Amino acid sequence: MATVATTQAQQKVAIITGAGSGVGQAVAVTFLANGYKVALAGRRPEALQQTIDMAKDDAGNALAVPTDVTDPAAVNALFDKTVEKFGRVDVLFNNAGIGAPGINLEDLTPEQWQSVVATNLSGPFYCTQAAFRVMKSQQPRGGRIINNGSISAHAPRPNSMPYTATKHAVTGLTKSASLDGRKYDIACGQIDIGNALTDMARRMTKGVQQADGRIEVEAVMDPQHVADAVLHMASLPLEANIQFLTVMATKMPFIGRG
Repeated sequence: MATVATTQAQQKVAIITGAGSGVGQAVAVTFLANGYKVALAGRRPEALQQTIDMAKDDAGNALAVPTDVTDPAAVNALFDKTVEKFGRVDVLFNNAGIGAPGINLEDLTPEQWQSVVATNLSGPFYCTQAAFRVMKSQQPRGGRIINNGSISAHAPRPNSMPYTATKHAVTGLTKSASLDGRKYDIACGQIDIGNALTDMARRMTKGVQQADGRIEVEAVMDPQHVADAVLHMASLPLEANIQFLTVMATKMPFIGRG
């Protein structure tokens, strides 16, 4: 990997995965509007460019790095390019994630299972590993990693085993990274999101299956509320950490689900 710069950038530097749409897009635009230099990672270059265009006057502080987080070499290249451009990495938002079709678990294919595991679990691991290598070596040392969990890290929806299992596993990554990062001044926390109105969650407004089999419309919220929460987590000094934060549509069926 690239040699880490030894001087502190004037602005904080963030890497955001899955930055081409949904929560990642909202977080990237919000970070840029609040003075961050941001490396945007995602599989689709045109989607990353759309996010940069949304930043308007702040677009000059953005760097698009097309990245497949399931590929360790691509992840290492993402961090190399970010350090080369901006000098350091202060924040990593592990946001990229996918789900499998909402079908009976006995009908899921091995390929569908492995695809979700590769993106939702291996991807954050590769990014966290790369972030540790950079953050422990830069001056000033340290940084912050924020993982996108889900309320599925606490309670599943029907027919969601690959997604739910990986989001439970992300909680394990968060706890382990928090512990292992202490000696390097690296803080790690997790945001668990419920029903932010992204393309992935738009189906909630038309009705989704509940635990008892009923189909019900669910409440949703503006993704900007999530972006503001992630910005707050990132803004804390490294001596303080929000370990777990849940942001959800107030009236969605989560508390008392089932």
